[in-house]
Amino acid sequence: MSVPDPEPPASHGTHGRPRSRRQKWAAYKDSPYFPATVLVFILAAAAGLFAGSYTYAMANPTPHLIPTAVVSRPVTGNEKEFVTGMDEVLDASLEIHPFATRAQAREALERQEVFAIVRAVGPGVSLDVAGASGAAVAQLLTESAVKVGTGIGVPVTVRDVKPLQRGDPRGLALFYISLAAVIIGFVGAIQLNVHVPALIPLERIAFTVGYSLLGGFAIAAVVDWWLGAVDLPFFESWLILAFTMFTSAMVFVMFNTLMGRWAMIPTWGVMVLLGNPSSGGAVSWPLLPSVLGHVGRWLPPGASVSAQHTAVYYQGHQRLFPYLVLGAWSVLSCTVFWVWRHRHPGGRDHMPRHAVTAT
Repeated sequence: MSVPDPEPPASHGTHGRPRSRRQKWAAYKDSPYFPATVLVFILAAAAGLFAGSYTYAMANPTPHLIPTAVVSRPVTGNEKEFVTGMDEVLDASLEIHPFATRAQAREALERQEVFAIVRAVGPGVSLDVAGASGAAVAQLLTESAVKVGTGIGVPVTVRDVKPLQRGDPRGLALFYISLAAVIIGFVGAIQLNVHVPALIPLERIAFTVGYSLLGGFAIAAVVDWWLGAVDLPFFESWLILAFTMFTSAMVFVMFNTLMGRWAMIPTWGVMVLLGNPSSGGAVSWPLLPSVLGHVGRWLPPGASVSAQHTAVYYQGHQRLFPYLVLGAWSVLSCTVFWVWRHRHPGGRDHMPRHAVTAT
């Protein structure tokens, strides 16, 4: 005699009901799979945007505005014809700055107000370029000058009056050291979050200053003393790199305070996707798309490259603006962090455990 199968137990209350879509979605959002899925899409988008931003800025540099000094006394027909021909070849991108003497024009070049000097020399024309202002710009001007001179039958003499250092023939070393300071700066801030989350605001800022000073020193020492790629004005370059690292770190801390775990998105956008391609380090500002050329000056990577570039190649003509940009970003970031420090995911309670129990 067979025994009948036992009936399935009756469902009890809500535990036996199938979950609605809203409940499933709520459960999914509370699970670790939700942020992991979001990160998959964010990283894929970041990869594409990273490649796109650098390709857009650097793959096909074309002149947009090249400030050029013209020594206008005396003015010769050859000089006028040469300048007109250069402007045509460069698609009307020359911005002419007339100067009465070569000495005045050279001072403007030292202040980085112009990238080249045109002047009449006997029956021909002399073109002074500054490789330190941008190897690609100097090369473009040189090639265009030879082409125009041959076309109008005027002898042209081209000289690089501000050449790049022997160990950095393409002028990229300063871009690379600034890039290292930017990336290690905010990566260091991330590591402090991960490994030492209990730091209170003043401690976090103090340790950020510490690794920025040490990191900036390490970058300058490796590039100058060990590799000998660039002869840096060591103390000034070291402080610029440290200032850059600190600013980059505090930008992340600011976004971490405002946005929590998603802080990497705006930090990466400002510092890497937009800041580094528009910094003028790999491609000079006159050859960048015009919007990037203007925006880059106001972002920490561009300010860092500009300050470093002037310190190395235009000593005695350092400008205040790059330091003001780095300072403004640092002050803004530290202020936001301090005012809304209660929102930052790090920190700890200073009250001893026995005091908490007594309370």
